[in-house]
Amino acid sequence: MFTGLIEEIGVVQSIVKNNVSAAIQINASFILKDTAIGDSINTNGACLTVTSYDASGFWVDVMTETMNKTNLKNLKKGSKVNLERAMKMGSRIGGHLVSGHIDGTGVIGNVNTIENARIIKIKAEQDILKYIISKGSIAIDGISLTVMEINDLDFSVSIIPHTGKMTTLFEKNQGDIVNLECDIIGKYVEKLIRNSHNGSNTSKISMEYLGEHGFL
Repeated sequence: MFTGLIEEIGVVQSIVKNNVSAAIQINASFILKDTAIGDSINTNGACLTVTSYDASGFWVDVMTETMNKTNLKNLKKGSKVNLERAMKMGSRIGGHLVSGHIDGTGVIGNVNTIENARIIKIKAEQDILKYIISKGSIAIDGISLTVMEINDLDFSVSIIPHTGKMTTLFEKNQGDIVNLECDIIGKYVEKLIRNSHNGSNTSKISMEYLGEHGFL
């Protein structure tokens, strides 16, 4: 699990693409501390496993499912990526619980600046938008952000200067593709409610139940 607080911006040193998979070498320094082969590193929001590393960076293998569902397939030598190591139990969770399992991608629409905030609008498919709520959490390229507004076509987030400095978001332009991971809690709640409505007499989950227990 991750928090969505980016620790470092890495740079793709090399990428070897096969028919439906790839091996990527990423230059980094800070996130290599305490790193071992087999560790998970959140790369643009996707949980990837370190296959080898040295003083200058690390290597990962990207399987077919990840290539199909993320923007990693668009990476090339010199591309910048957001990096975060898996969180340790007992640490502060400054963002929200991020699994590193991408739900899909979105496309950046309008980008506006209001004083110290940059407002980014992102278009997404309905199967992603249904899990997003105003003032809820969303991971964009692995970055934990709060949703400002949402409608039937897109949603918007507000980026402060610190987040822009520590991530790749300020370098994104209209039309760029970003990885999206919705808040995992919403998915579990949806399945519990659906199972309850499908005739299971053992489930006590309902909208009233969720409201009484502070989930709504």
